[in-house]
Amino acid sequence: MSFSQFWMIIRARYKLVLGSLLVMTLLVLGISLLLPKTYQATNTLVLNYKGTDPLTGQAPPGQVRDNFMATQVSIVQSENAAMKVVAALSLDQLPSAKAQFMAATDGQGDIRNWLGHRLLRGLEVTPVRESSVLNITYTSTDPAFAAAVANAFAAQYQALSVQLTVAPLQQASSFFTGQMKTLQDNLEAAQRKLSQYQQAKGIVSVDSRLDVESARLNDLSSQLVAAQGQAMEAGSRQRMVQGKSVNESPDVAGNPMIQSLKISLATAESKFADLAQRLDKNHPAYQAAKAEVDQLRSQLNQQMRITASSVSNNAKILQQREGEAKAALAAQKSKVLTLNRKRDDMAVLNKEVENAQLAYQAAAQRYSQVQLQGQSTQSEVAVLNPATVPTDPAGPKVLFYTLAAAMFGLMLGLGLALLAELLDRRVRNRDDLAALLQVPVLGEINWLGRSGRQTGFLPASFTRRLSAS
Repeated sequence: MSFSQFWMIIRARYKLVLGSLLVMTLLVLGISLLLPKTYQATNTLVLNYKGTDPLTGQAPPGQVRDNFMATQVSIVQSENAAMKVVAALSLDQLPSAKAQFMAATDGQGDIRNWLGHRLLRGLEVTPVRESSVLNITYTSTDPAFAAAVANAFAAQYQALSVQLTVAPLQQASSFFTGQMKTLQDNLEAAQRKLSQYQQAKGIVSVDSRLDVESARLNDLSSQLVAAQGQAMEAGSRQRMVQGKSVNESPDVAGNPMIQSLKISLATAESKFADLAQRLDKNHPAYQAAKAEVDQLRSQLNQQMRITASSVSNNAKILQQREGEAKAALAAQKSKVLTLNRKRDDMAVLNKEVENAQLAYQAAAQRYSQVQLQGQSTQSEVAVLNPATVPTDPAGPKVLFYTLAAAMFGLMLGLGLALLAELLDRRVRNRDDLAALLQVPVLGEINWLGRSGRQTGFLPASFTRRLSAS
C-alpha cells in the first residue's frame, strides 16, 4: 500500500479515526479526574557500611560489598519491617483498619500481616546511584499518613539494622565463651607437659646457641668450608701444572726464578739467532751461543718441574687437611645432635605452649571486641532528610495520562480505519481500479455536482478532463 492510498483511506474514514481519538481521550481524562489525589513523602537515609565478619573480623569479598545496597532495599521492603511499622503506628488498633480487614478477609488471618502487605504496596525504596544514600518513599491519599509511614519505615529500618548487626555478634560472643574455656585448658596442659619434660631431662637453658659444643660445631664448619675452598683452588692449580698448559699456571708464571730464566733464555735465543745468520754452525761463537741456549732451556724446564712438584705437594696437603676437617666436623655434629635431641623435643613442647598462648590471646582479644559490639545500640544508618507532609499531589498525572490516551486513541483509530477498509474495500483512485480488474486504465474523469460543491474528496479546483493512460 502506497502512502497516497493510505492517506485517501484516512480521509475517507476520518470520522472513525477522530471518534476513537476523542473517545479514548475523554475516557482517560474522565477517569483521571475521578481518581483520588495521591501524595508522596520521602525519607532520605545515609548508610555507613563496615562489613566485618563477627567471628574472624575479616572484610567480606568484594561481591558481598557490591550487593550491600540491594540487600538494604530488601530489608526495608521486608514483611518484618512492615509489621514493625504497623505496631509502631498502632494501625491494627484503628477501627477503620479492623473494619477493612473484616470486609476483605472475613476475619481470617492476622490483621498485622494484612496491614503490612497493604503498606508495602505504596512503599518504594530507591538507592541513589554510586552513593550510600537510600530514599524511602511512600504514596498515599493522605499526605500526613504518607509522611508518617515513610518516617516509620526509616525508624524501624534503623532498629532492624541494629538488631541484624547485634544478633550475630551476640551469638559469636556465646561461641567465644565456650572456646575461651577450651583454649585456656589447652594452654595449661601444654605448660604442665613442658615443665615435666624439663625436670625429667634436666634441661635448664632453652637457647642452644649458648652451648659450647654448638659454637665449636660452627667453628669446625667454617674451617671445613675454608679448607674445601683451599683444596679446590690447589686442585685446580695442580691440574694446570700437570697438563699441557703448565706455562699458563699462575704458580709457574709468578715464580721469580722462572721469570729470570725466561728473560735470560729470550736474550740468549735472540743472540743465537743473530749469530746463526752471520756464522756457520761449526764456528766457535755459534757453538758457544747454542750451548748457552740449551743450558738455559734445561735450567728453565728443571725449575718448572720443581714448581709443579711443589704445587702438587701443596694440593695433597690441603686435601688431607680437608679430610681431617670433615672427620672432625662429623664427630662434632654427632655429638651436638645427641645433645640437642632432648632440646628438640623440648622445643616442640615449647612451640605447643606458644601456639596455645597465641590462640588464647587472639580469642580473648576478639571476644572482648565482639562482646562490646554486641552490647552496642548504635546504628549504621543515619537520617539525612526526614519525610515532611507533602503539599502538592503526586498523582494522578492528568496531562500525561491524557496525552498518552490521545496517542493510543490515534493509533487505535488508524488501526480501525485500516480494518474497516479491509472489510469494506472501496475503489478510490485509478491504481485501486487497475489492481482490482487487472486491466489498464485508459482515462479518468473528474466532475462537480449540480450544487457546485465538491463530490467526494477530490479537489474542487479540478476540471473535467480526459487523459489517456
